[in-house]
Amino acid sequence: MATKTNAVRLLQLAGIPCREYFYEFDEKDLNGNHAAKAIGMPGEQVFKTLVARGERKGICVFCIPVCCELSLKKAAKAAGDKNMELVPVKELLGLTGYIRGGCSPVGMKKRYPTFFDETAILWEEIAVSAGERGHQMVVPTEALAEYVSAEFVDIIL
Repeated sequence: MATKTNAVRLLQLAGIPCREYFYEFDEKDLNGNHAAKAIGMPGEQVFKTLVARGERKGICVFCIPVCCELSLKKAAKAAGDKNMELVPVKELLGLTGYIRGGCSPVGMKKRYPTFFDETAILWEEIAVSAGERGHQMVVPTEALAEYVSAEFVDIIL
């Protein structure tokens, strides 16, 4: 039986409703489109969490649809930085408490500036990782953004 992750517990404690979905995953293919298909939602409504580092602002979190790619140029602009590059996978756990394929915008080790692609506002609710591989949570978009203090910005290619 699956247990509730810290991310799910945090949302529940905050009174934010969420539905959980569990699915089989392949360690060699952690593609977010697989997660979207597995939970029966369009890729535009399922968001992956990417962590990047800017030369001025440091670590920032970007949530974008799994069917899209992050524009590092737009990400840097959104964060008020000159440059932005994705954090190497080997640093992810130490910075966030999460591993690749299970990174959630909720419950990271520290609160980092967080940005959701503006397309998130087209959906009443979006899916994001619940903090482990093979586990998604569907959360009201506005409530999630408010909880993680996210800004809605244009950050995809």
